[in-house]
Amino acid sequence: MLKKVLWTLLLAACFSGFLTDAAWAQDDAAAGLIDSGDTAFMLVCSALVLFMTPGLAFFYGGLVKSRNVLNTMMMSLVLMGIVGVTWVLWGYSLAFAPTDLSPIAVGADGKPTFTYVASPIIGSLRWLFLGGVDAGVPDPVGYAPTLPHQVFMIYQMMFAIITPALISGAIVERISFKAYFWFVLLWSTLIYSPLAHWVWGKGFIGINIGALDFAGGTVVHISSGISAVVAVWILGARKSYPAQPTIPHNVPFVLLGIGMLWFGWFGFNAGSALAAGGSLATVAFVSTAIAPAAAGLTWLIVEWVLRGKPTAVGIASGFLAGLVGITPAAGFVTPIGAILIGSITAVVCFFAVSLRAKLQFDDSLDTFPIHGVGGTIGALLTGIFCSKAVNAAGFDGLLYGNPAQLWNQFLGVVVTYVFAGLGTFLILKFLGLFMELRVKSSVEDQGLDVSEHGEEGYGEEFVGGMTLVEDSVPQS
Repeated sequence: MLKKVLWTLLLAACFSGFLTDAAWAQDDAAAGLIDSGDTAFMLVCSALVLFMTPGLAFFYGGLVKSRNVLNTMMMSLVLMGIVGVTWVLWGYSLAFAPTDLSPIAVGADGKPTFTYVASPIIGSLRWLFLGGVDAGVPDPVGYAPTLPHQVFMIYQMMFAIITPALISGAIVERISFKAYFWFVLLWSTLIYSPLAHWVWGKGFIGINIGALDFAGGTVVHISSGISAVVAVWILGARKSYPAQPTIPHNVPFVLLGIGMLWFGWFGFNAGSALAAGGSLATVAFVSTAIAPAAAGLTWLIVEWVLRGKPTAVGIASGFLAGLVGITPAAGFVTPIGAILIGSITAVVCFFAVSLRAKLQFDDSLDTFPIHGVGGTIGALLTGIFCSKAVNAAGFDGLLYGNPAQLWNQFLGVVVTYVFAGLGTFLILKFLGLFMELRVKSSVEDQGLDVSEHGEEGYGEEFVGGMTLVEDSVPQS
């Protein structure tokens, strides 16, 4: 049944894409609006955001058992294939296409004038198969007026790739790769695309509620965090949990991963300015540097005081918490606001991780305590620290005389929790009708690398982080 549905969508997309190309060709004069500097900047930012997904693979891969490292890393990398195709076929259209788009005239400056209607709920099928999404002119809606439409599309695709991959951290070492494949395909279509539309595609969270989300606090982190909770609830804990402690098999992988993530995050946040000119990209870039710095330092100190030792995994978790917390606020707050957001988010996430462990809830790699909680705190703090003096297109927050913005942020968070949580529940229950969601108990014991992929991460000589061939090394 799933195959029939997929083929139907593909055929419909192909047909609709050709119609869209014919009906909505844009005037070549619009090409004069494209700024080469902005275009170059956004192409680099797109590559940086894509780089985050292999970074996440290393971060997650180092935290699991050695016999599951390939499976865990594949759960991130496969999104580069799945969403890299589905975003072109239908995901982008559902997220950003207007329901009506009518050309009126071309002005003396060469800029075409359009009227458009955007649904508050979901995008249309107007841009299926990228029909009407030109590489030579900006998008007609005005999302990024100085960029080729395809540049805006490809930048948004990188967000769509990494978001479902975040969920995998909660359900590693037990979910069937087949079930995961179909889950992320459906989730990226039915959950991510509507949320992106609600917040960035002129939908009701951004327009009607007025919640601010500069680079994905709700769309990316809260949605993946609450989906992770639901997925763990449905799949259950790992067979060995909590009897056997979960010890990262390769902490250097974790540190490499956080370095790659932080580096890519500059494209994630600064790129959300959608232009290199002006101060907005600078504001977001600076925030992305200092908020995680404050968060990592805060986590290190708290861990050192309360647990006696500062750990490498701890500071990496702190950096990640700060990156998550600043994401919705990056283009709306001052540097001091960014430092405070980073530190506050780190403290809350630290105790959320501790609470998750005490409750013995097997969110394996703390997806919800970091991404769900961090995204929630960041979204709410945006409503406190945001300022129109920083970004005139935003709003003043509580500290600048507008307490109503905190309420707007809260509403955006609640809507995201309900929609992503309920949607994830329905998707997994639906898939459970057709396939087993979990691997067999014996596979969990053996590890998923061999059973799911027919490969080993380190070979037979590597067990539990140590080699069995050390005796063969010549002695001096």
